[in-house]
Amino acid sequence: MMKLNEANFYLAAMLRCPGIGCRYLQRLLEVMESPLAIWQADAQTLADTKTMSLRLARRLADFCRQHEAVPEEIWKACEQKQIHTVSILEENYPEVLREIYAPPVILYYNGILEPDARRVAMVGSRRYSAYGQAIALEFGEKLAAAGLTVVSGAARGIDSFSHLGALKSGRTVAVLGCGVDIAYPAENRKLLYDIADSGGAVISEYEPGTRPLPAYFPARNRIISGLAEGTLVVEAASRSGSLITAEMALSADRDVYAIPGSIYAPGCAGCHNLIRQGAKLAAEPADVLVEFGLAADQPVKKAGPKLTAEEAAIYQVLSYEHPLSVDEIMLSLPDGEIANLSYLLLQMELKGIIIENELHCFRRAERE
Repeated sequence: MMKLNEANFYLAAMLRCPGIGCRYLQRLLEVMESPLAIWQADAQTLADTKTMSLRLARRLADFCRQHEAVPEEIWKACEQKQIHTVSILEENYPEVLREIYAPPVILYYNGILEPDARRVAMVGSRRYSAYGQAIALEFGEKLAAAGLTVVSGAARGIDSFSHLGALKSGRTVAVLGCGVDIAYPAENRKLLYDIADSGGAVISEYEPGTRPLPAYFPARNRIISGLAEGTLVVEAASRSGSLITAEMALSADRDVYAIPGSIYAPGCAGCHNLIRQGAKLAAEPADVLVEFGLAADQPVKKAGPKLTAEEAAIYQVLSYEHPLSVDEIMLSLPDGEIANLSYLLLQMELKGIIIENELHCFRRAERE
């Protein structure tokens, strides 16, 4: 029978009851002795709390009587998959998350969930540009290096690059719209493992085995913004889902920051609209850090790898924002063709001077 954090699994089981969500359970927890007391209560006792109608109270009481094995089933699933839990009743529940509307009553997680960490959320479009990718990697790395934990949703695009940037220098937390035992999207399986294995956490309010459904992601967004003191929108179109996260941050009286971009780029329109509405413009990581009372590290700039004359010529035609194909690089070289261009590009990538994207186009690795 259950022993460790037993109360958590009664809460988890009651969330399976149709019509019962975090708000109802939180209200019940305020007036009843414990999750077990709620689980064992009859319909009239639940209705007498004035937190729900008699009809809903009957539904919850009937559910608990008919599903007595569910709490232990969830506990065993967590034990088997080595998944941790924390409930809103426990001291190590993130304090900042308690302040939002309908905070999750239970969180499942892999890794280490530090309750008092200082966090910044980073979100953006799944349909990213090279500009958005570069910004997410840079800001993620530098914000984490300054001591902030970067929170995002592990989605394709900007979310993933934000996590990858943060992993280079510090901690990051991924909030999922499915169970933490499910890698979604599937290509992020290694990323999620690395996040949990490096001192960060992969968390969800959904029990193990829960598949990703569209309805879960807006709810997931309130946790992303709720865990953070501020939310940075890196790249978002005018109707991006990232704007939902920003709106949730504003509704919780948290700061919102937005990265500016080209006025001709549809993928930057959402950020520009946020800035018009009062979001703080973030042109560099220091713009965010100063709001947290932190200073960006200013390490002594190390001399980069020594470039040959041909490598220097290639580097000059590349930019930070706009990747070029091999043919475009060849056409841009001032002195005409370089016979071994592909080999030189490979060598420069191995030195960390340039980056190749999935379209086999190249850009500079560091912004100057």
